[in-house]
Amino acid sequence: MGSRFNQRDQKRKINKIYNIAITIVSILIVVVAITIFLSDGDTKADPITTEPKKIADKDKDKVDKPAGKVEEKDSEKDTDENLPAKEEEEVETAEDDAASDKAGDAELVEVEGSGDGNVASTYTSEDWKPVGTEQSGEHTTSYDQDSVDWKEMSKAIALGAGIDEGSLRMWWLQNGGSPNKAIGTVSDGDNPKTYRVHIEWVDGSGWKPVKVEELKVNDKRK
Repeated sequence: MGSRFNQRDQKRKINKIYNIAITIVSILIVVVAITIFLSDGDTKADPITTEPKKIADKDKDKVDKPAGKVEEKDSEKDTDENLPAKEEEEVETAEDDAASDKAGDAELVEVEGSGDGNVASTYTSEDWKPVGTEQSGEHTTSYDQDSVDWKEMSKAIALGAGIDEGSLRMWWLQNGGSPNKAIGTVSDGDNPKTYRVHIEWVDGSGWKPVKVEELKVNDKRK
């Protein structure tokens, strides 16, 4: 009896030890599993936390760069908008210069007229200069409209009348009383204001205006 009792007691002790060992092993397994799970969770959490930051940084770069480009385009736009204004200013300046050239920057002096009742006023200017010439040798006045002399007379007449040569309308061109004098009746296109311009030839320098009569009516209009 005593021997059986000892065996059973010994078995209980062994079973108790096994149970304790199994419990410890189970606890260790659970602890290890929790540790691994938590470790995996931290590892996965880092990319989730870091990646949005990188994406945000990239997005920030993407936002900043277009903003810079927009500002650059706005600046270019301002430059482009200023360009026409500058060109317009240059055009206006060119027009002013053309107007000055048209008037010849001449200081006009009113003089006594010839007594012609159709003359409203008569003036001259010491600032008028010969217009230059392509001709050489002895000069002969030509009233041929295709001749160089006619073109140079037209240029001098336009200068005296203060009319742009391109819009000069020649109503009449006649001898001025000597081979080297001529008189042209002109207007600015169809403008009713008409001028009778007296010109004379200067050897080596070309024709120059010497006197202008502003007419009341165009006496050469047909």
